[in-house]
Amino acid sequence: MEINIPTWMIIAGGIGQIFTALIYPYIRHTVFDWYEDMKQLKPLNQEIVKTYGRYIIALNFSFGLIAILIPEDLKNHSNLAIALTGLIAMYWLGKVITQFAYYPMYQIPQKTIFKIGSYGMNFLFLFFALIYTLLFINNLS
Repeated sequence: MEINIPTWMIIAGGIGQIFTALIYPYIRHTVFDWYEDMKQLKPLNQEIVKTYGRYIIALNFSFGLIAILIPEDLKNHSNLAIALTGLIAMYWLGKVITQFAYYPMYQIPQKTIFKIGSYGMNFLFLFFALIYTLLFINNLS
């Protein structure tokens, strides 16, 4: 079964992933007051959390660049396309599961912009998970 995922959709996903990488520091500082909470951790734990935050930014940005620069290679059925789309699909599916399983327990600030932003980011995460899952399935066929 061939699933036709338009190249423009892959590129749009790439732009969205770069957007998430760029907006992530703003969300940490403004929405979640992240650095104030971090002050409660021991210095080594602070650095570990910062490092993982940088990994997230780097992965989102890198996945976005790959989608923008070589979208056709993500759907060419090669072993590398299978591996890469599988990896990215699992990354975003994990994010979506975490987002809906754990994050609703916490309160985000009630400003309208943050509520809208929350819906927008959830849409993007679902969009990324869907695109890469479909690419992975298509590459397997």
